Amino acid sequence: MKNRKQFVGPMLLFTGVILFIILLMQPWSIYQYQEYISVLFPSGMIGEKQLNLLLIIQAVMLLVIIPVFILTFIFSWKYRADNPHHDYDPDLVDNVFAEVIWWGLPLVLTIFIAVLTTYYTYTLDPFRPIPSEKKAKTIQVVALQWKWLFIYPEEKIASVNFLQIPKDTPIHFEITADAPMNSFWIPSLGGQIYAMPKMKTELNLIANREGDFRGSSANISGVGFAAMHFITRASSDEEYEKWIQSAKLAIETLDSRSYGELAKPSEIKAPQLYRLGDDGLFDYILNLYMHPHTK
Repeated sequence: MKNRKQFVGPMLLFTGVILFIILLMQPWSIYQYQEYISVLFPSGMIGEKQLNLLLIIQAVMLLVIIPVFILTFIFSWKYRADNPHHDYDPDLVDNVFAEVIWWGLPLVLTIFIAVLTTYYTYTLDPFRPIPSEKKAKTIQVVALQWKWLFIYPEEKIASVNFLQIPKDTPIHFEITADAPMNSFWIPSLGGQIYAMPKMKTELNLIANREGDFRGSSANISGVGFAAMHFITRASSDEEYEKWIQSAKLAIETLDSRSYGELAKPSEIKAPQLYRLGDDGLFDYILNLYMHPHTK
């Protein structure tokens, strides 16, 4: 018994030190690797709102978790074997005040999180247009095996594995797939949304600052999945227009015929640019698997 009494204090101290180190390492690691954690350091309005929701819910959950950790140490010390002044009280099981605390508080916090999540679910609906003084630009996205095709229907151009957008301008993505189901994701700007054959999904994003952001596939789709990523470049309106004009001078033309060759499973290392030769290419791709088949 004597050895057990002497062991409780050092064990609690050791556990406290380990817990403190773990709590200290988390913010330090996040700070050191912030450029690789786009979700926690977003560059778009939608991403910032999603981060706010994440932080609020985490803070609410800590209201329960932190007291549990603190009370664990308090109870371990207060009811240790060598403490003669605090005996175990079996009647605490029927204590109304204690029951209200450990059932009522989690219930209230759960309701709060549910209401908050419901509000943000409707506010951050990917189909909901982003209010802005600037007119939204439409970009059509096709998930291929194992590459991304971006069609600019208004500008009459297309690109593979490269997406350029103007800063502070809402971007309306129309998304489909001509391959196994995939997921379109630009972590710095906002959440992912699935791309599926013969189905069109939508996503509205906006970039708050200039820069190059990584875009990727968030759904495993075969051997070339790891290489299925692209660059999203947010630039000024002037630089965006210059890029559009240079893309219109591309040698290759993309239409329903040349698209068939592009759609074959392959990995493309360098981005490619095309002049759009078929204004209805996206609808053509969308209808490929419709029955009866329509062009």
